[in-house]
Amino acid sequence: MKSILEAPFMTEMVRTLTNMYAHTWDERNGGNVSVLLDEAQVAEYLDVNAVVRDIPTGFEEPSLDGKYFLVTGTGKYFKNVQYDPAANLGIVRLSDGGKMAHLLWGFTDGGKFTSEFPAHMMSHAVRLAADPANRVILHCHPANILAMTYVHDLDERAFTHTLWQMSTECIVVFPDGVKVLPWMVCGTNEIGLATAEKMKDARVVIWAQHGIYGAGRDLDEAFGLVETVEKGAEIYMKIAHLPLKNTITDEGLKQLAKRFEVTYPEGYLDD
Repeated sequence: MKSILEAPFMTEMVRTLTNMYAHTWDERNGGNVSVLLDEAQVAEYLDVNAVVRDIPTGFEEPSLDGKYFLVTGTGKYFKNVQYDPAANLGIVRLSDGGKMAHLLWGFTDGGKFTSEFPAHMMSHAVRLAADPANRVILHCHPANILAMTYVHDLDERAFTHTLWQMSTECIVVFPDGVKVLPWMVCGTNEIGLATAEKMKDARVVIWAQHGIYGAGRDLDEAFGLVETVEKGAEIYMKIAHLPLKNTITDEGLKQLAKRFEVTYPEGYLDD
């Protein structure tokens, strides 16, 4: 059987987490990532019937029963993943309506998946319903997004509109806009449910004074999505205190949407 450490999904996960830490998005043990895997992918590298141990999930999501996930561990530093993937990552299969996770590989130091695992799974469920190709949920703490939530109105239309105006590519990369949650206690099913509700029709959810959740078809897409939102927030934080002499108009944003054949939410641009 092939080495799991040489699996493309594993090498890409390690590369992405290392890059996220280098971007300073994931200080200390901040942030978490989960990737939906196909059984055929996993079976090339692991005996899918060999369960290391069972871990209760603390939630229920029948639609994910039998699905496999590569996920970051609780309390783990992204900077260490490249040196010891087996201690910092795990591959699990959900069962019992999502209430149990069978550990197939990883968490070799006795650890378990991130405390945000229920929130990830709830978001996976709604994103799969919206787009069966969505396979990644990525959460991190980019500084400019956090800063923006302290000084900008948290209204979703207003927040989205401001980000779209910060860079030509923004409306192209996230035409569905961003959703925003007010500050909530993290690591709870309550914030997981609230995030999933927002994820039904958007791939970005911003947790005020905390961070961002992004969804994508693969790690590159999810990373690039967050990267683009964060760049928009960085530009805003650099110019918010200055008088604007130029901007991208709503007419310009409409032209971009038409040129790149993307659809934005109704009412987000002036008629």
